[in-house]
Amino acid sequence: MTEFKLNAEPRVVEPTVFELSSPGRTGVSFPAPDVPLADLPERLLRTDLPLPELAEVDVVRHYMHLSNFNYSVDGGFYPLGSCTMKYNPKINEDTARLPGFTFTHPLQPLETVQGSLALMFTLQEWLKEISGFASVTLQPAAGAHGELTGALIMRAYHQARSDSKRVKMLIPDSAHGTNPASSGVVGLNIVQIPSDPRGNVDLEALKAECDDTVVGLMLTNPNTLGLFDEHVEEVVRLVHECGGLVYGDGANLNALLGILRPGDIGIDVMHFNLHKTFSTPHGGGGPGSGPVGVAEHLAAFLPAPLIGILEPATDELPPLFGYETPARSIGRMKAFHGHFGMIVRAFTYILMHGAEGLRQIAEYAVLNANYLQARVRSTYKVPYDRICMHEFVAEGHIEGSDIQALDIAKRLMDFNFHPPTNYFPLIVHEALMIEPTETENKDTLDRFAETLIQIAEEARTTPDLLHQAPHTTPFGRMDEVRAARELVLCCWLPENYGEQE
Repeated sequence: MTEFKLNAEPRVVEPTVFELSSPGRTGVSFPAPDVPLADLPERLLRTDLPLPELAEVDVVRHYMHLSNFNYSVDGGFYPLGSCTMKYNPKINEDTARLPGFTFTHPLQPLETVQGSLALMFTLQEWLKEISGFASVTLQPAAGAHGELTGALIMRAYHQARSDSKRVKMLIPDSAHGTNPASSGVVGLNIVQIPSDPRGNVDLEALKAECDDTVVGLMLTNPNTLGLFDEHVEEVVRLVHECGGLVYGDGANLNALLGILRPGDIGIDVMHFNLHKTFSTPHGGGGPGSGPVGVAEHLAAFLPAPLIGILEPATDELPPLFGYETPARSIGRMKAFHGHFGMIVRAFTYILMHGAEGLRQIAEYAVLNANYLQARVRSTYKVPYDRICMHEFVAEGHIEGSDIQALDIAKRLMDFNFHPPTNYFPLIVHEALMIEPTETENKDTLDRFAETLIQIAEEARTTPDLLHQAPHTTPFGRMDEVRAARELVLCCWLPENYGEQE
């Protein structure tokens, strides 16, 4: 068992680039100009801006040092449930940086970007095959943006049929948190559907809400409890019978790859999270990518443009790829054609794995989650204790102690583990939402499980160890509420900044 001292040595606060500054020190020297110098207009000069003066090596070392404070999936286990922080293969980065991709512009003539368009068209076709949908757009910039796109398509479908009384979106309480937000932005009324005791959509509650005002249901399956809905076909049937559409939140498609195609069970529209399922980078404010697939009856409403074949191949020439506009398109959702670099990464990931490899991704993701759940279920309560999919949710409190999920999460950081998602989904008390992904080996899962078991014992014997955690990180426990409410947007300014001379 690893031991840590309370009240560890004070952490050293590193100086900022401003404090490292020395007058006259420069990072670059420009050559003498070969044209006459001219004075800049006074309005363009910022004489009061105290820019730091440092050599290049000082700046590089400073930011390299700061980067070591960050935790990353390349640096350790990152079991962040729902957000799916899976390893990003480096070959994806290599292909996304190929000059033929990076040195292009979306306004170039079609004949000069045929390779890029062929890649996008192929990815559209692959996503159609993987999901069972009739058509796919790569335009949405993130998963929630895909949700918004899907909600707009659903609304447009009903409006095109002069069915204007449909204003209600049904959303299970086990759905992703962005589902109600995306529907609300579109102007729909949100109705929450509760879960039954096994974590499925409550069928009786759903039946009570299915009427001629329903736009549709936004279904996350597997849901945020990590469970596959045991009555999903009945759920789809009930919504369709009242004239509604079924939106599939495809964020957890990594649990279904090669095993079940959402389009085959009646899902009408769904977004893909490329970072969750197809390993594109996640976090840091973007860019993300959230392609949307639709069934045949919704294809005409997809945002424009789609990538299509304008002229088929001949014996002498390859096909000519270009842009197509669906007949009843909801319009453009993103400047140009989506986040192209992410599209290249996802294309590479699918190409590298092939059909068999994609199925293995789902099998290993589900195996890892169930193995980890089995190892900790005797220590941490799993409220919906049945076979899970790619993730599971445990309760982060220990009988006989006052320890909460937040304390457990902070303590995990001392063992070089990123905490799992805390306090989500809301329907689980002190939720710890754990997703190991398919890329972690058994040794890592065992270390994580043993650490969770050790922390549970510490909760009973030395609870202050958890209350004061983390102890080994560059910074201790933060006041997260205060940090959110009292923003500090500047790290340092001289005391006389802004004073008039």
